[in-house]
Amino acid sequence: MSYVLGLLITLGVLIVIHEYGHYRVAVACGVKVLRFSVGFGPVLWRRQKTADATEFVLCALPLGGYVRMLDEREMPVDSHLLGRTFNRASLRARTAIVAAGPLANLGLAALLFAAAYWVGMQEPKAVLGPPVAGSVAEQAGLRAGDWVRAVQRPGQEWRDVDSMTDLMWQLTRAGIEGERVVLEVSDRDERHRRTLALDLGGFDPRQVDAGFGRKIGLGPLFGEPLVGEIRPGGPAERAGLQAGDRLLGIDGVALADAHTLRERIRAGIQAGQGVPQTWLVERDGRRLEVQVTPRVDRSAGAPVGRVDAMIGTPAARVTVRYGPLEGAWRGLERTWDTSVFTLQMLGRMLVGEASLKNLSGPITIADYAGQSVKQGPVRFLEFLAIVSVSLGVLNLLPLPMLDGGHLMYYIFEGITGRPVPDEWLARLQRGGIAVLLMMMSVALYNDVARLLGLH
Repeated sequence: MSYVLGLLITLGVLIVIHEYGHYRVAVACGVKVLRFSVGFGPVLWRRQKTADATEFVLCALPLGGYVRMLDEREMPVDSHLLGRTFNRASLRARTAIVAAGPLANLGLAALLFAAAYWVGMQEPKAVLGPPVAGSVAEQAGLRAGDWVRAVQRPGQEWRDVDSMTDLMWQLTRAGIEGERVVLEVSDRDERHRRTLALDLGGFDPRQVDAGFGRKIGLGPLFGEPLVGEIRPGGPAERAGLQAGDRLLGIDGVALADAHTLRERIRAGIQAGQGVPQTWLVERDGRRLEVQVTPRVDRSAGAPVGRVDAMIGTPAARVTVRYGPLEGAWRGLERTWDTSVFTLQMLGRMLVGEASLKNLSGPITIADYAGQSVKQGPVRFLEFLAIVSVSLGVLNLLPLPMLDGGHLMYYIFEGITGRPVPDEWLARLQRGGIAVLLMMMSVALYNDVARLLGLH
């Protein structure tokens, strides 16, 4: 239910804001607006103050909306209303009306990002788990427990890293450009700072997707190697382990994080039997050696070792919060960065330098909407802002049927002093429809492929 609710709220808010941008500027420019519609198809709700006023409607299919303006190209117009038609409005007015929809979405995104920063977002702290062996991250010198404090991309100033989400955003952008980034890291106690270089130049931009962190070798977030709740009668209880024990090593191999510990436990079986392990634990300032024999668990298919105890602490989290002015500036900055990144990704997909798997459709949007609703209002605000940026940027693309296509017509008219010929408008319209259908088909295929586990 949360997925459907999240999708409906997302579409409703973004469509209303987009169309309101068109509507508000049209009214300000003296153009008569006949209908303001949210959705398509059968009308579910209608409101019109007078017969001459704008008709506001809510329709059954909430997959878009439109603002219908008085236009001689679509209907006969009484002579006394000719001055209020869209087609007779000045070039500047028509340009402002068309651009207002996407700009309203971008403005909404900046406000939503700012609101999220004002309230404060709970984010994973940028403390890294063990890097994958042989990966770019390991070659750069990253170690389990490293806390990334700042990042510097070529030609830019050092930028503080607020959270793991912020770090991955910076690395993803660097991966698209094939850059060599410099990281400033410290230990978890904020000591022993050092810098190291992460060379992302060897990656094909088409590899940059939601799993890019794993591809460059960033493993799970760091967790303290502590023993938590112990189940009665299991291997951990029989070995005498206690909640709060800190694991220092297994069979003489030092372990610095919970992920490595869990992997060693899972691998602690041979020929269908648990293999005894010597655990070095720290308890109340003392070091003890404990013999632990994992049991074999076949419930998930392939057999793995278990000790029937909670292993490791949750990843540390940090509240990312700013004051009124800095939060507003961060909202504008993130809107700009996201817009530029979206355009770069679309351009690279067009020329084959980025994977088409990055295109998402309504199923994925519904999934993310539902997840963000469950995570709380601040996370949903952030999600709304990201989708609002995507909608604004998409509508500014120079494709017929989109606002950006109409803006291209007006640029042509401004340069040549005459509108685009009708025969060319018809051809461009057909081409634009074909491109949009192709993009929608790819996005829907990606949605289904993700559901089936093919991506």
